[in-house]
Amino acid sequence: MYVGTLSFDLLLGDVRSLKEKRSVVRPIVAELQRKYAVSAAEVGGQDLHRRAEIGLAMVSGDTGHLTDVLDRCERLVAARPEVELLSVRRRLHSDEDD
Repeated sequence: MYVGTLSFDLLLGDVRSLKEKRSVVRPIVAELQRKYAVSAAEVGGQDLHRRAEIGLAMVSGDTGHLTDVLDRCERLVAARPEVELLSVRRRLHSDEDD
């Protein structure tokens, strides 16, 4: 069993309130969940208007499939015009890890 995680650090465009921020972040999280069957949520920067951290995780029995889905998720977020992807942190874990 393998678990892959991604953490996206995002700079949001013309956002002036937390309500506007939610209207940008929620559709991204929902699309990741719907298209790729991953667990995703806003995991950091909730009190900042123009910054957001989205985390996602996926479990798979095949590292190739896991890597492919994580790559697709990263491309989806990077292609969103309303956000700038500042950084991505990727981790792969195996049930054989200590």
